[in-house]
Amino acid sequence: MPRPVLEQGPERRAPVAERLVLVGMMGTGKSTVGRLVARRLGWRFVDLDEELCRRSGMSVAALFAARGERGFRTLESQCLLEVLERDDASAVVSVGGGAVLDPRNRARLARAGAVAWLRARPQTLAARVGGGAGRPLLAATAEQGTTELVLEELSEARAPLYAAVADTVLDTDDLAPEELAEGLLKALPALGSDVGPQASPDGSPGASGAGAEG
Repeated sequence: MPRPVLEQGPERRAPVAERLVLVGMMGTGKSTVGRLVARRLGWRFVDLDEELCRRSGMSVAALFAARGERGFRTLESQCLLEVLERDDASAVVSVGGGAVLDPRNRARLARAGAVAWLRARPQTLAARVGGGAGRPLLAATAEQGTTELVLEELSEARAPLYAAVADTVLDTDDLAPEELAEGLLKALPALGSDVGPQASPDGSPGASGAGAEG
């Protein structure tokens, strides 16, 4: 179930009802849970990694290979800015796990709407991502047997950054996606939304896609 709303920083504004943003490590279920929540609300769903791949015509792994992590992060930040500046429809947005590394992105996220941090233990993340196929930061860890160690290091480094932008935290280790989606829906009123659970006319979210990095 959702933890209490985290204390807001001095530069935060009240979350808007029209957007729910999901942050957290790869393997926490952002894409799966985001689609479920979007479907229930009748909102658009945007997976930032999928949007970036659509625009570039390349996979996340290919972008990393061609541009390096720094080049990938630059493209990711540009894509995030454009997605968050849209005002055409209510949306659930799943953000790649490393987007919070850029302080400008953290400022954008803190003002983007209601932000939920989906969190899980490194052991859980390792079990979910398996060999790390399509995830550049885990490219060599499966053979070396270091996947869990790398995920633990990444989690520790990023935790304060997720906390800085999050309005609420959900631990995903022992809950099914449907339970997590229900927890988010119940938390929305406390996050500044007056929208209750509802189904979209066709029972499906808008855009969809599986994130690779996040």
